[in-house]
Amino acid sequence: MPLKINDEAPDFEAETTEGRIRFHDWMGGSWAVVFSHPKDFTPVCTTELGYMAKIKSEFDRRDVKIIGLSVDSVHSHAKWASDIAETQGHAPNYPVIGDADFAVSKLYGMLPAETSGDAGARTPADNQTVRNVFVVGPDKKIKLVLVYPMTTGRNFDEVLRVIDSLQLTARHKVATPVNWRQGEDVIIAGSVSDEEARKVYPQGWQAPRPYIRIVPQPS
Repeated sequence: MPLKINDEAPDFEAETTEGRIRFHDWMGGSWAVVFSHPKDFTPVCTTELGYMAKIKSEFDRRDVKIIGLSVDSVHSHAKWASDIAETQGHAPNYPVIGDADFAVSKLYGMLPAETSGDAGARTPADNQTVRNVFVVGPDKKIKLVLVYPMTTGRNFDEVLRVIDSLQLTARHKVATPVNWRQGEDVIIAGSVSDEEARKVYPQGWQAPRPYIRIVPQPS
């Protein structure tokens, strides 16, 4: 079954380019982004892995750990890293899971449970459903699931924007409107009554409709 928002992110043990990990222990009390790939040495994924390395400091600043996954061995990942560094200017500076046995891909619902055989004999098209982004909160619950086709590179700046929203709305009873960016106005959550809102926002709010209560972003 595909994972849904608010499901617990399944725990697992796996070999990575930075050693063996148990996922929940590796996360600790941080947020995490897991982004998956159907095969090593694929062109779109090469650009994605390089870009994630380039902007890793932005995830670090938000206390978000990033980890990749590709349906090949850790040994293959190490060879791929050289290509990524040469063509993108940045080699992966975060762990990449070796999933040649398909264990994590199947656990996360990205490949059918009956998938088996030699990962090296499979093509990217065989694994084309392994193109997901999962954002996991410190409570180990899934907060965001994105699924991309092989032909479309992911927008990791958008993932950062969503994380900013998730972290803000986890701390305050607000929601963020369309195309919201850090520092812009937000909306008081629908679960908050006007009476409760007046205690938090004594200066009031803008209300083009009673159910749209706009306030400055809480600090």
